[in-house]
Amino acid sequence: MQIHGHSFIDKKHPISLYSSKQLYAMEQAWFDKGHDSFGLMQQAAWQMTKHIEQLYEKKYLNRQSLTSVNFSHRHNHQYRVSIWVGKGNNGGDGWLIAYYLKQAGWHVQIVTVGFDGSDLDNSGFDEVIFDQVSFDKSDTTTISNSKSSIPDAQKALQVARSANCKYERFEDSQNDLRSTALQADVYIDALFGIGLDRTPEGIYKQAIGAFNELTEQNNGLAIAVDIPSGVVASTGEVFDRIAIQADATLCLIARKFGLHTKDGVDYSGQVIDIPLIPYQVGNVAFEPVAKLITTGQALSPRRQNSYKGSYGHVLVIGGNRVDGSQGMGGAAILSASSSMAAGAGKITVACHKAFHNALLTSLPDAMTINLHDTQGVQHLIKAASVVAIGMGLGRDDKAQALFVNYIQAAMTAKKPIVIDADGLYHLASLQLKNDKLISQLREYSTDNEVFLTPHSGEAAKLLNKKIHEIESDRLSAIKLCAKTYGGNWVLKGAGSLVLESGLDQQQIYVCGVGNAGMATAGMGDVLSGVIAGLLAQQDLEPEMRSLHQAVIIHGLAGDILVSQTNQYNSGKSDRGHLLIGQRGLQAQDMPVAIRHVMQLLVDAYN
Repeated sequence: MQIHGHSFIDKKHPISLYSSKQLYAMEQAWFDKGHDSFGLMQQAAWQMTKHIEQLYEKKYLNRQSLTSVNFSHRHNHQYRVSIWVGKGNNGGDGWLIAYYLKQAGWHVQIVTVGFDGSDLDNSGFDEVIFDQVSFDKSDTTTISNSKSSIPDAQKALQVARSANCKYERFEDSQNDLRSTALQADVYIDALFGIGLDRTPEGIYKQAIGAFNELTEQNNGLAIAVDIPSGVVASTGEVFDRIAIQADATLCLIARKFGLHTKDGVDYSGQVIDIPLIPYQVGNVAFEPVAKLITTGQALSPRRQNSYKGSYGHVLVIGGNRVDGSQGMGGAAILSASSSMAAGAGKITVACHKAFHNALLTSLPDAMTINLHDTQGVQHLIKAASVVAIGMGLGRDDKAQALFVNYIQAAMTAKKPIVIDADGLYHLASLQLKNDKLISQLREYSTDNEVFLTPHSGEAAKLLNKKIHEIESDRLSAIKLCAKTYGGNWVLKGAGSLVLESGLDQQQIYVCGVGNAGMATAGMGDVLSGVIAGLLAQQDLEPEMRSLHQAVIIHGLAGDILVSQTNQYNSGKSDRGHLLIGQRGLQAQDMPVAIRHVMQLLVDAYN
């Protein structure tokens, strides 16, 4: 089954993600082995040209409903491409793409940004000898014959100019965006590469805005070279929403971390890898900063000879009613419901007695106990398989006292712990007070399972920082959370980050599924329930009930609910079987989709 292009079957390997610093190191290690930098640029441009042609064919010429129109288009229309180049090596890639597309018969128009007249004169053409080779995708050793004294980007410019590729300066045409010269079928962004770490300003800001306007105005295909200009490669940040809105990104050498988290998710479109060089050069191996995951781990089927106790007992602690407030009983109910949907054998909810009737009405399978019955709850903690705490717990002093009491009881009983929502608020408060519970929890997490699930606002409070500081470097933030508090972490958001601590190292994952419809109240409570429900099932292998597995299941369930078509293993489609849509998606819709995903993963086991 596929939802939004993601397969549920666990045959896709995680994709390694790298920082811009690592990318520069990879290139340098390659050049240090004697490989020529301009030769690498030639290969990159050649392979990108092939992908550009394929993407064009896919968009304009392969629509079944437009077969006759496409035939006419293909034979009577010269393909038009507008290539926007900056002065760095990213622009050099653009100049060479222009050369190759012109050789292939395209009508090529180059738009330069930040160039003056002297940058574009004809001097030095005789110094460049261009090796006109059709590079094989597997060939990474071609050496250019060009002289090394000229910067690669300048060599590329001269190659394109020697082939009479037309160009114009953006500075001369920016006031006439409806000019025929700027109309195209395909727009190529080769303005900035992976070195950008600030807001594009001046003429570059104007050019990015014009590029986006033109692609929309002409229904053009927007393709970014390496990374959309304006996206920070190492963090995914986009400043002031100034970035190229790409339909596809041709990712060179290795996948950039920033393409899959924060704003990068919204700007990169389809990401196509063009590896070019190996991840290990000589004795130098490059370990990824994270791994992108888009598929769930198949789940083993249950044994017939089993009972509810075989699949664990989840104790959800939350749903308080603070003086002067109606409370948040729904948070505990959502978490409990999701635990059961994920397969937990039985559920007990410790919540305020005012919510017991509502809980049993919506979830008659669950057992209840008064949240303020400390002796009763402590007794249940000893009997439970997993303790999930914080969802709707409240933030007053009484709630904090309950939190400390129950966390200490869970640690004494050596239970796996899931902490979310108000539980995270109390942890942050206790950290500011230098409370001993923080060091106790950190030490406990070295030998026991502790899972914490903040969004960026909660992470900011946990680290005593501003939200924008968290969002500007989510990778550093999740590492600092783990260092400060111990345990395994989810930093929720676009491209949620998952940090899992092993015996001797940490592994960070980026969740590549989920959608904007899940940005609604209660989704975090649902996730905490899925985590607890999986943890409780000791019949599953560790990978099957891991934290990143829970995050993937949660995201896939959300994707099912907003997908236009749900496809089944039979190959048939059932339009709208679970369809709700992004605008109307609610947390209470999730349990049915979670159950659906769980069964699909069981079906995938064989």
